Amino acid sequence: METYEYEVDLECEKKRLDVFLSETQNEITRSHIQKLIESECATVNGKPGKSSYRLRLGDHVCLQVPDPVPLDLEAEDIPLDIIFEDEYLLAVDKPPGMTVHPAPGNLRGTLVNAVLFHCKDLKGIGGVERPGIVHRLDKDTSGLIVVAKTEAAHRSLAAQFKERTVRKTYLALARGVVKESKGTMTGAIGRHRTERKKMSVHPEGGREAETRFEVIRRFEKFTYLRLSPKTGRTHQIRVHLAAMGHPVLGDELYGGRSASGLKKMPRHALHAHRLSLVHPHSGEALELESPLPADMSNFLEAYSGTGEGGEK
Repeated sequence: METYEYEVDLECEKKRLDVFLSETQNEITRSHIQKLIESECATVNGKPGKSSYRLRLGDHVCLQVPDPVPLDLEAEDIPLDIIFEDEYLLAVDKPPGMTVHPAPGNLRGTLVNAVLFHCKDLKGIGGVERPGIVHRLDKDTSGLIVVAKTEAAHRSLAAQFKERTVRKTYLALARGVVKESKGTMTGAIGRHRTERKKMSVHPEGGREAETRFEVIRRFEKFTYLRLSPKTGRTHQIRVHLAAMGHPVLGDELYGGRSASGLKKMPRHALHAHRLSLVHPHSGEALELESPLPADMSNFLEAYSGTGEGGEK
């Protein structure tokens, strides 16, 4: 356990306790600071403090940070397709079919198991010895995932995703012919009212969501699209395309079964193609890109030389 002590000066007077501690502890996220405060690990003048407490001149603040709690998961020697790596972060090209986080009944074979094996020196992030995965992809969505290797990197990346400064680009095959060459889908997204595994567009009660799209190429029965989600709601692209009447091919949850006469996609044809962000340590722009995976590439190739392959 590490202990930090501070005397409040004029510059920090009237600041909230959680804000003050998150500013003085650059290696700890604000959410972790708040959890420590809730656990009475932060005191003001010897008494447990509250996150909302406004500091006064001369207050004595003490923060105790427990050692990271070991994560009871097995590291597994699973090959990773690494796009970028340094001492601060790791960018992985996740294959379709791989779950990101372990869950009851599925504790092996996940991206987390693989990262635990690959990164032998991960530091405690969020108070737990675990990889700092700051965003997720659905099991059958392929493509880029960024993993923070230090608390400071996790904090920076999480803030970039929250503030929507990370530019995300996806590639998808959508059922039917999308008529508009480009546009923006803005339906608010919430949990489906009767089918709890699904999300749906809710005019009222959903969370605002925005996805921009651009047609790359039209075929007779499907469309190749480039998509840029501004927000990051669960199943956002899949839900927006389904609501537009053009579900992702292979996405049986949202009505994307292949049309008659088309080859069957073994999973929903959605790929996280590009991430543009700021490096958490150097501050330099970082452009990450993953090529179209073989199953989607082969599907496109199968129709490239037919009458269906021309631009409409």
